[in-house]
Amino acid sequence: MYDPVPLQVSATAFVIVALFVLVLAVVTVWQMVQFVDAYDKQALTVFGDYRGLLEPGLNIIPPFVSRTYRFDMRTQTMDVPRQEAITRDNSPVTADAVVYLRVMDAKRAFLEVEDYKTAVSNLAQTTLRAVIGDMELDDTLNKRQEINARIRKDLDEPTDEWGIRVESVEVREVNPSQEVQQAMEQQTGAERRRRATILEAQGERRSAVEKAEGDKQSNIIRAQGEKQSQILEAQGDAISTVLRAKSAESMGERAIIERGMETLEEIGQGESTTFVLPQELTSLLARYGKHLTGSDVATNGHQLDSLQFDAETRELIGLDDIKEILGEIDQAAEMDVEELEQQAKAVKDGISNSEGADHAGDGA
Repeated sequence: MYDPVPLQVSATAFVIVALFVLVLAVVTVWQMVQFVDAYDKQALTVFGDYRGLLEPGLNIIPPFVSRTYRFDMRTQTMDVPRQEAITRDNSPVTADAVVYLRVMDAKRAFLEVEDYKTAVSNLAQTTLRAVIGDMELDDTLNKRQEINARIRKDLDEPTDEWGIRVESVEVREVNPSQEVQQAMEQQTGAERRRRATILEAQGERRSAVEKAEGDKQSNIIRAQGEKQSQILEAQGDAISTVLRAKSAESMGERAIIERGMETLEEIGQGESTTFVLPQELTSLLARYGKHLTGSDVATNGHQLDSLQFDAETRELIGLDDIKEILGEIDQAAEMDVEELEQQAKAVKDGISNSEGADHAGDGA
């Protein structure tokens, strides 16, 4: 009699073996195929032996006995934790930084150092503390670029041996201790108060100087006006004096003539027919008659021109030089004004130079 059980067992076993072989084949193919991204490289080891770098794309590797290690070839950013350091002038500060690095040689980064990121981070921390400790507090606060350059230079040599290039180092913050910050704030406040006091004093001094210059210029202009007024007043007094003198002289001549005419009238009423007249009286009569009648008759060349100033009198009172004197006065006033302006400008220049020197002193 035929038994179907062995046949069923054999079929089941065959199916199981076939599935196992299929799964093994799939796993084997999966282990043999390795995909690498465009920005990566992978180090390949077979039985622990380094075999090379896998380039981006599809790569076939030995299955089950191979291992790969991924390296990102792009620029990577790594934070340096906050570090406490003591500056050269014994001031405690805290600082942190950012390091920008790139894997240049994946083989060396795989074979020469266990974990290049950890190694670079530890090296950056110690270098940051060393650089800050070699500088004074003011330099650590003001010379960030110098700190960055020194840290990068100190990182270059050891990282080159690891196939790593440090592209840039940026110190983000350098903070003094709380006590130092309070002292710095007090110093800054005192400096600002000092500058405000200096500026206020300079403003008051400049205002006083400008006011004094204005008063001086006003006094000089007023003095020039008084001088010109006094000169004109003196000229007027001189002219008035001469006119009064001429008027007195003319009135005296007329009085003599009138008195002489009265005398002649009295003599004419007498019995005598012979008259003796003084020469002065006849001269005055001739001049007076010419003045009254407009006649050309003159006695001894004398004319009654007492209303006209002779050359000596005009020269004495300066009638011909009045315009010239006034012109000289105006010219002198203009020269004084120009001299005042030059003096004011010189004073302002002196003030500006003084202020410039004060500001230079403040900057120093």
